[in-house]
Amino acid sequence: MDNTTYIALSRIDALSRALDVTANNLANANVDGFKASKELFSQYLVKQKDAQGVPGSKEESFSQDQATYQDHLQGELRQTGNMTDFAINNEGYFAVRTTQGVRLTRNGQFHRRMDGTIVDGSGNPLLDTNGRNLVIQPQEDILSVASDGTISTQDGAIGSIGLVTVDNVNTLVPEGSYLLRPTTQTHPVANREIRQGMLESSNVNTVAETTRLIEIQREHDLIFQLVQTESTRRTNAIDKIATDPSS
Repeated sequence: MDNTTYIALSRIDALSRALDVTANNLANANVDGFKASKELFSQYLVKQKDAQGVPGSKEESFSQDQATYQDHLQGELRQTGNMTDFAINNEGYFAVRTTQGVRLTRNGQFHRRMDGTIVDGSGNPLLDTNGRNLVIQPQEDILSVASDGTISTQDGAIGSIGLVTVDNVNTLVPEGSYLLRPTTQTHPVANREIRQGMLESSNVNTVAETTRLIEIQREHDLIFQLVQTESTRRTNAIDKIATDPSS
């Protein structure tokens, strides 16, 4: 296998990763709070064999899949009218308690269990500013949330929704479609702004992602065709040498 094929295969490998990432973005385009992933590729140069030190020697460019990162740009806020739907405007994350520990999320679609605990769609309790489960007594049926996260019922203020963040959002590790695992210390958000009765949509641009998917597929097919053509050429050359050693 010559270097042309190796270069092509390195690009196919990178495109396969890009295809997976783009397809996952489209699959979660309707998940509230979902953050699109982006691929980070680079090119690395390799000198041709025996070309070192030769003036004008050529270098070959290989594709390298370096990393995948999340785009934490805020999604569009939309009105729902549900009193346990909360959207964060600007920075910060809701903290929820899971069986694996505390996780962060921008998905503010919560509901109240029979015991009054505010939980997300997977049953994970929403935490207050002190890291405790937020509980609203069943007899308290009037719920309002101020922009700073203070929760009030007909009996007055009962607590405050906790909003936290990290110094570097790129250290957050995605788990599932909307949870994030912090790998560094979290800290409270200074300027809290919560909108009750609203949700943050995913930040996936479906038109751009669909176009990207088509572009990746076309490039993948073209390069794969190149690899097949090169393989056929080499096979024919070997067959010719085998049948006619004098050629």
